[in-house]
Amino acid sequence: MTPEETRITSLTAEPYPDGYRLRVHIEMTPFQQRPHLEVVLSDANQEEVASSSIVEPLSWKLEFTMHIRGELHNPYTLEAKLFYPDGPADEPKTFQFDVKPPSPSEPLESA
Repeated sequence: MTPEETRITSLTAEPYPDGYRLRVHIEMTPFQQRPHLEVVLSDANQEEVASSSIVEPLSWKLEFTMHIRGELHNPYTLEAKLFYPDGPADEPKTFQFDVKPPSPSEPLESA
């Protein structure tokens, strides 16, 4: 696809059981020229708790981990923007979700 036709087709996220990491999945239309992506994670107070910049990805399917800073404040909003530095930009895509707090560890038994 040309830069004008390149779009994010899917944006999803899965919190890890520890409650402080997030697996992000992004799919784009296949592209001829590699785009740039800005990904921002915001909490319920609309405060940025994580961000990532991806410059010229090699693949149109991406998976990466983001770390959630601070205390948990549900719901979270993940926003991804696809753009070309000297060209067109796609409308931002958003995905909203809740993160479950980590469950307390079971105490270790003494031998």
